[in-house]
Amino acid sequence: MDTSPVTPHRMDPAGGCPHADNARLLERSAVAAVVLPGEVAGVAVLGHEALKDFLAHPEVAKGAEHFTALREGRIAPGWPLATFATVRGMTTADGEDHRRLRSLVSKAFNARRVEELRPRIEELTAGLLDDLRAAAERDGGVADLRRHFAMPLPMGVIGELLGVDAEHRDRLHHLSNQVVATDIGPEKALAANRELVAVLAAVAVARGERPGDDLTSALIAARDEEGDRLSQEELIGTLVLMIIAGHETTLNLLTNAVRALCGHRDQLELVMKGEGGVGWADVVEETLRWDAPVSYFPFRYPVRDLTVDGTVIPKGTPVLAGYSAAGRDPSVHGPDADRFDVTRPGRSGAARHLSLGHGAHYCLGAPLARMEATIALERLFTRFPDLDLAVTEAELSRHSSFVGNSVRALPVRLGTSPGLRRSRRASGS
Repeated sequence: MDTSPVTPHRMDPAGGCPHADNARLLERSAVAAVVLPGEVAGVAVLGHEALKDFLAHPEVAKGAEHFTALREGRIAPGWPLATFATVRGMTTADGEDHRRLRSLVSKAFNARRVEELRPRIEELTAGLLDDLRAAAERDGGVADLRRHFAMPLPMGVIGELLGVDAEHRDRLHHLSNQVVATDIGPEKALAANRELVAVLAAVAVARGERPGDDLTSALIAARDEEGDRLSQEELIGTLVLMIIAGHETTLNLLTNAVRALCGHRDQLELVMKGEGGVGWADVVEETLRWDAPVSYFPFRYPVRDLTVDGTVIPKGTPVLAGYSAAGRDPSVHGPDADRFDVTRPGRSGAARHLSLGHGAHYCLGAPLARMEATIALERLFTRFPDLDLAVTEAELSRHSSFVGNSVRALPVRLGTSPGLRRSRRASGS
């Protein structure tokens, strides 16, 4: 038996496709020592069962006061992962604070409220499909699906839910993209965080002056009427989290689902024909498992030395939740775990993957993300059944992040509608 020490895996700030590294690490263990940017020692929990247990463990915390290196002043200003640790909101709160903050926003995401959003999501989807077609007709039959469809849909939905005026949304997307980047320098990281907070503070001021039927107005009322329930810092922190989580995850989910279906036309045909009882919801769940929109989510901290799947994680260690690795863990998903298969047995989300979390911090917006993605994919491929990538998968540029898992742009050809045929002839393609 080899007892030599294992060299910690160095997380690549430039991101890239995580799956090869995940498979290599999983062959060793369900838990891996890692080196984070800035030479910060951490751990990634990669195996499905180990991660499920860890996410629900009562002696694992989210509060930054448990982050030993941060508490001891060993994290440099402008650290690219600082927002994940220090923003004040649900994802960095424990116990009663977590329950208090979650209760303030949970009504906006209950089943009834999400279902009430369906007609508006369908309306937004239809308009964006028109925009996507127009973009393709302008540009020789090729359009960036991520830019013209996958991004503005969830940003539009979360923007309306929060009461964020349309004029701010492109800037908020740019800033949130910088916040989740792991290769960003200290000065740019600090500037992006400051501007993101400033824009959302301006949104809060506007909603305070002109309250509406939106979540920001409700949070402001909770701050002003019941100050013990929400501080100003928690208000802005909650908006930061809602903007980032409310559109980045669904954006990557939609992008990855389209890539998967274009690369697996047999699976697309099954869904289009409705064969075998599979539907668009199955595409969403299999994409969440096979190519999780969030690869490694920061952070959790053991409140004491904790043994996870035979590996000791020291108290106060920053731990990454390895969602993309767990989704392809062969010990749970079988020897063909790296195969995209919408007919995979056990198609319910809970049994299939952990990509939207588990335990007390399970993603509050999961029902909304699932609805948006299901509607968007069905309408997209119904309208453009011949849609395909305009470049090879190898030519797609990956995000500069090991947190978000997707590509920067997704050029597609929509098919052979009359308008598109004319634009292709004009471009000589």
